[in-house]
Amino acid sequence: MTHLRSRLIPRRHIAVRSALLIAPLAVGLAACQGDGNPLAAPPYEAAAKVAFATASGGKADPAKPLEVSVKKDGSRITDVTATDGAGRFVRGELSSDGLRWHSTGTLAAGAHYTVRVSTEDSDGHPGRKVVVFDTSSAQAGLHVTFGPNAGTYGVGQPITAALNHPVKDRAARASVESTLVVSSSPQAATGSWYWVDDRTLHYRPKTYWPAHARITVRSTLGGGHTQGGVTGTADKPLVLHTGDRIEAITDVATDHLTFKDNGKVVKTLPVTTGKPGFDTRNGLKVVLAKESFVQMKSQSIGIAAGSSDSYDLPVYWATRVTWSGEYLHAAPWSEGSQGSANVSHGCTGMSTENAHWFYDHVRQGDIVDVINGKGAKMTPFDNGFGDWNLDWDQWQQGSALVAPSKGTQASAKTPDEAPARLRPEAA
Repeated sequence: MTHLRSRLIPRRHIAVRSALLIAPLAVGLAACQGDGNPLAAPPYEAAAKVAFATASGGKADPAKPLEVSVKKDGSRITDVTATDGAGRFVRGELSSDGLRWHSTGTLAAGAHYTVRVSTEDSDGHPGRKVVVFDTSSAQAGLHVTFGPNAGTYGVGQPITAALNHPVKDRAARASVESTLVVSSSPQAATGSWYWVDDRTLHYRPKTYWPAHARITVRSTLGGGHTQGGVTGTADKPLVLHTGDRIEAITDVATDHLTFKDNGKVVKTLPVTTGKPGFDTRNGLKVVLAKESFVQMKSQSIGIAAGSSDSYDLPVYWATRVTWSGEYLHAAPWSEGSQGSANVSHGCTGMSTENAHWFYDHVRQGDIVDVINGKGAKMTPFDNGFGDWNLDWDQWQQGSALVAPSKGTQASAKTPDEAPARLRPEAA
């Protein structure tokens, strides 16, 4: 905060200048002796005349400006000084008639303030009012929690920001978003935030993150409030690193998966994907987790026990790409179809050896791209990280800092989305 004191020139200063011209020494002595000169009188307590609109007992809301006013009885405010516990001044503005003052600078959450108000009455007698108050705790302000946890990820990993309070107003969103700062080094990556909902933002670059980069995420919202009145507090920054650029491209038409490391083809693996009615989702997905063992049951996707499609199988080396249960995993029972036919219930199956190799060579945040299939397109946000299925123009429309363009912002679901599945969906 910068120092700015709001002041009117007291009427008594004009009278004093005249007296000094006539008899400077005598007036000076009289002033020291308190002989009737308004300047010499001790300031009267102006409590009855001065009102504080925000800080009248208890804790003040830092999202609201501090307001000071004086009664319309001939009195006026001549000076207001507001400082926090660290001695930093709060900017403010005094009305031309001297009846009102309000802060124009930001109050911090969880801070202690002292406000000193100087006044004068209709006769020029000085008054003073001092008030101290605290603003509501930082815990009551807007917090942001960044994700994922610190660590090393694939180049497709989006950054997430979870707010503890909803932010609906677009101006407030823009104010919040402008404080969420993402940078990467040694290579910079152009990126943008996307408001998934009132409390959730995702950040991704225009293209994938650079390989072997350091990504720093921080908030500068602490101590301020947005245009929509949301008070911000300081939150813990996040540092991530990226590994190699790993891309697993599953071609449903050829039943093969091409594994690329930094653009170079490392392996091509025969696979099987979803059969008709259980088509594997098309589009870009991001590895969410790795599970060395999963018990997959058909009831979890609505297939009744005892039907021709039912199953209850132990599955190994499972790499998850949707929350509803789509994996790339070992499927030794379908090895005869891998590379030639699609016979699964939606997952990508491969031999145990290949699934183990794949499991060992991917990490959270790596890219899995399913092409040339008949399944619905992977949705952007409601079933994992489908963020990359929005083109850059669509993605930018999710930012509150970009002027909206009608019909370009994607919703979490698409019209052709298949019914949500709640657990492992393929064997």
